Amino acid sequence: MKWHEHENDRQLPWKDEKDPYKIWLSEIILQQTRAEQGLPYYNSFTEAYPSVAELAAAEDEAVFRLWQGLGYYNRCKNLLATARAVSQEMNNQLPNTYQGLLALKGIGPYTAAAIASFAYDLPHAVVDGNVYRVLGRYFGIETAYDSTEGKKLFHALAQDLLNQDKPGAYNQAIMDLGATVCAPTSPKCGLCPLRSQCFAFNNNMVAELPVKGKKVAVKKRYFHYLMLTNENRLWIRKRTEKDIWQNLYEPLLIEESEAMDMERLEREHVQAFNPKRAGIYEGSMTQRLTHQIIESRFFTWELDRAEMVENAGEWVVFSDLKKYAFPKTLVSFLEKKLYF
Repeated sequence: MKWHEHENDRQLPWKDEKDPYKIWLSEIILQQTRAEQGLPYYNSFTEAYPSVAELAAAEDEAVFRLWQGLGYYNRCKNLLATARAVSQEMNNQLPNTYQGLLALKGIGPYTAAAIASFAYDLPHAVVDGNVYRVLGRYFGIETAYDSTEGKKLFHALAQDLLNQDKPGAYNQAIMDLGATVCAPTSPKCGLCPLRSQCFAFNNNMVAELPVKGKKVAVKKRYFHYLMLTNENRLWIRKRTEKDIWQNLYEPLLIEESEAMDMERLEREHVQAFNPKRAGIYEGSMTQRLTHQIIESRFFTWELDRAEMVENAGEWVVFSDLKKYAFPKTLVSFLEKKLYF
């Protein structure tokens, strides 16, 4: 707490914020996202929607468009659902209890504890990656923090250590210490106020702690995007399946377990559309997600007749594509092709 008061100079706009709406918004944006990456999104959202009522009244497409590029799009879907529930059922006031917050869509134990402590100074410890790291190293905990046993152990310890008088300040202090001093790599142990009693520092185990369980296998997926055009229009559809990029738009997608060439795509998928001429291979992009690697390959065909494409999508004039929300990879491709 002394370090936090006198030496912690980490500046972020949501620190010391007391508006539960803005705290909630920052916490949703920061899930699975580094603060530096989330900062411009937080600024954009608070400028466009300064209150929960204004977010609740926004059109889905506008909100998803603002979220574009941040990833984990289910967060955005839950953000909208919760904003509307709070607006319609709670008179635009987020609950002021941990259990009340926990009952809202998209809010788990960590986010509920963060809002409860930062907005209302309620005694609930936050436990994120930074907290796991500080506690794991300081106490020399060799139980994997992502195991069932480890989660219980770390949460109980964090709650035990919580400063009951200033829970919000304490939570911010330990998270900032983990983010700026007790970093994952190249930690600044010489600047750490806890080093004299830190187990990892005194036993040369900083690199080994905290312990993470078994790595989840990374899945490789091959996306073949068929850019079907007709009179300066592109055919797109909304992804509605329970998969990555739900509620975002994309051109016609063919997914296979291996990369496909143009000849096979033309033979198996495009001939029925009666293209005007041979297709063009536009290149590929690779995007790594948490447990997936997506290789996207792009092919363009111009069609004679627009009605030959399935009814689940729509034809959009190139200049209007900027009004739709696309996954990051597709945004990069469409910008490169000057569609928007």
